[in-house]
Amino acid sequence: MPVSKSGANKLSPLHQGSVPYMEDTVLTRTVEADDTASTINIPSMSLLDLVLNSLQDDKAEDIVTIDLKGKSSIADHMVVASGRSTRQVAAITEKLHSRIKDTTGYISKIEGKGAGDWVLLDAGDVIIHVFRPEVREFYQLEKMWLTDPTNPEKK
Repeated sequence: MPVSKSGANKLSPLHQGSVPYMEDTVLTRTVEADDTASTINIPSMSLLDLVLNSLQDDKAEDIVTIDLKGKSSIADHMVVASGRSTRQVAAITEKLHSRIKDTTGYISKIEGKGAGDWVLLDAGDVIIHVFRPEVREFYQLEKMWLTDPTNPEKK
């Protein structure tokens, strides 16, 4: 706890002497690149957050998240994204696969990486599809999952 020149604890006037000023608090632990949330007692982010952050970091485009709860038992979420080329699609999914493995220890399954037009990554509770834009437009996967089959008028 911070101490003033007089030796008394320096406390916040807003809390009437109960809490030290936060700006006087010094962090004593640095986080190493290979630390995981569980090894340093930080609440871990959800798998979906990890996937979305990885896709954004790797410059994936048109990222769409589809909630599958109540629609399918294959996963809780589906994420659809695009890469600009076959090389970028393959790189995005390889990097995502590596991040999931390093962070959670789960080894996800990859399909279609060789061709690079449409790569599917199965991470358990989250299914990720990364397409080239032309292939994504052709299959329109989001349209199939985002429509409500109980309400034919809703599109």
